[in-house]
Parts: sequence; structure tokens; C-alpha cells
Amino acid sequence: MAIKTFLFDLDGTLIDTNELILQSFLHTFETYFPDRQFTREEILPFNGPTLHESFSSVDPDRAEEMIAEYRKFNHEKHDELVTEFPGVFDTIKTLKEQGYKIGVVTTKIKNTVKMGLKLTKLDQFFDVVVTLDDVKNPKPDPEPVLLALKLLDSTPEEAIMVGDNYQDIVAGQKAGTKTAGVAWSHKGKDFLLEYKPDFMLEKMSDLLDIVIQ
Repeated sequence: MAIKTFLFDLDGTLIDTNELILQSFLHTFETYFPDRQFTREEILPFNGPTLHESFSSVDPDRAEEMIAEYRKFNHEKHDELVTEFPGVFDTIKTLKEQGYKIGVVTTKIKNTVKMGLKLTKLDQFFDVVVTLDDVKNPKPDPEPVLLALKLLDSTPEEAIMVGDNYQDIVAGQKAGTKTAGVAWSHKGKDFLLEYKPDFMLEKMSDLLDIVIQ
């Protein structure tokens, strides 16, 4: 069946929030663990899971406090550190103009998602945005992907989930969609290939070639 619906992760896929996320974690850990120096390498695994999962793995008793501190810093620095990845705007615009259904499926909360989409002017294109606020079980559970498909009146067989982390690939696979990894993932192309996505995008415009196939 031909692909008619495109679902995208946000951070690390459409917009480059890697430095913002890194700086937000560094700030939070420096605030709560002033005697311990976290390296950038130690923080990388926290980019992908929910904030609750990440901070609970470090200090369950103070996780909610740390999330609040993280979000405060993250919002203050957001517009300074966030950009879109090359080719994203033009590709999403083309998909919209050609009549495809497009949505965002992310583990971020709604307010932060709105900030990123507005800053990059991508907010004008998406038919639906599913955030952490909308589901009980975030990716890699299929719930967010299935919710997006329901809201778009689409089926898994005609959809593709695009993302930069294993949570995106696994959620799409469990939901029954096609999947695509992005080679610009901070995790690395080889890491994503271990999860056997149907496609690997070297650049976002590669999606247009997939549609034409």
C-alpha cells in the first residue's frame, strides 16, 4: 500500500535541540549534584527517554524537582539554541502541498513542542501533534503512534514513522507502520540500523524519493 501519512519525531529529527537538551541536563545536574562533574558522554543516553525516566534513574526522590529545574532552563534558552535541520522545512512544506497527512509524535510536553514548531515556522504544516500530555504510555509504546493515526483517520499500513532514536523505530514497528531512521541522529546511523528501520534517510528530502517509489 502506498504511503499517505508521515509521522515525525520532533527533537533530533525535525529540529536540532541536541545542544539545548545537553545544556539543560548539565545545568540541572550542576544544580543538584554540585560535587559531581557529569560529562557530555554521560548525558547522551538521557536524550530520548522521558524526563521522568531520565531523572528517576539518577535520583528518584528528587526527580520532579529536577524536571521543573530542567524545564525552566530549557524554556529560557530555547530560542537561543534551537534550529531546524537542513532541508526539513522545504520537505515538510512539499509533503503538505502534495496532500499527504503529516503529524508529530513526541515525548515532549505540549508547551515545549509549540515553542519549537513556532520558532522554526513548522507549526503551519502539521495536521496533528501528539505529545507526552496526550498519552499514558510514551514511545517506544505504540500508543502515541496509534493515537496520531486515529486522529488523522489513517491506517498503519499507509503510514511511516520517522525518528532519530530507537524509541521511534520500535513504536512504529509495534504500531504496524513503516519506519525510517535519520542519519543525523546523535546516536549515530549504525545504532539506528540495529533496530532495522525500513529506510535510512541521509537527508530529509529522501522522503520524497520514498513516496515516488
